[in-house]
Amino acid sequence: METPVTPTALAVPPAVPPAAPPRGAWADLPVLAVAVVWGGSYLAAKGVTTAHTVIAVLVLRFGLVLPVLLVAGWKQLRALRAAQLRGAALLGLVLGGIFLLETYGVVHTSATNAGLIISLTMIFTPLAEAAVRRTRPSAGFLGAAAVSVAGVVLLTQGAGFTAPGSGDLLILGAALARTLNVLLTARIKAVQDADSLSLTTVQLGGALAVFAVLAALPGTGDSPWAAAAGFGPAEWAGLAFLSVFCTLFAFFVQTWAVRRTSPSRVSLLLGTEPLWAAAAGIAIGGEHLGAAGFAGAALVLGGTAWGRRAAAG
Repeated sequence: METPVTPTALAVPPAVPPAAPPRGAWADLPVLAVAVVWGGSYLAAKGVTTAHTVIAVLVLRFGLVLPVLLVAGWKQLRALRAAQLRGAALLGLVLGGIFLLETYGVVHTSATNAGLIISLTMIFTPLAEAAVRRTRPSAGFLGAAAVSVAGVVLLTQGAGFTAPGSGDLLILGAALARTLNVLLTARIKAVQDADSLSLTTVQLGGALAVFAVLAALPGTGDSPWAAAAGFGPAEWAGLAFLSVFCTLFAFFVQTWAVRRTSPSRVSLLLGTEPLWAAAAGIAIGGEHLGAAGFAGAALVLGGTAWGRRAAAG
């Protein structure tokens, strides 16, 4: 349940020299591990979060991560210009919206649905960019988009053809918000030459500020302290997984990997996230898709893979 460093918003793709030649499977394994933990993050979030603790859990999750990033990148952070700080802070507000939509959404839908619906970002982003540039997407890409949308329709129907649930619609909104984040990241010139660690720190700080303000408002659910006091070992383990592996580990692996292999290989490996989300939901969470659901999942995965190739072409 992350916003990658492409369409998962955790950070802007690091500014790097021309990619070094791939170094074999060893360079791919850590990136694949990121896709696996991101796929498992939806199920972990369901285990930690309820409708009354969404904001509290987000405060705790980001509050655990931010001090580590501040210590690791304090020197670079102090070197940011005012315009870079403003641009990164704006991206942080969008990031906060993404996490709110994703976390509330996953509370009200299955981990499998969440992971597969969010993959539509890979379809929405090229479509939005084509609209901004006033260019026409290729016929192949439009076909891939149609296949993906048909897959989501089947995926969210359950036993019969009914309206998608509120959780499915929130995850769909998160996919659209991810698309906005990618477009803004590409168009805010001030952040283009900022180092990725500092940019990520400011973004996470901006998102944490949003969560902290919401947590202080009445009627927004349990406070972070009350939620933490009610956690047992399983909830703390889930929160640690979300903070340490899905955020810190994922960010540092991406920064490391993009310097040792090509960005397209990184993107391809991270694109397997919805597959791992479905696997975790079914194998560990005991979720059931049914025949229509499995057909929808296959269409979503196939459509997004087709769309990625068509967009690259």
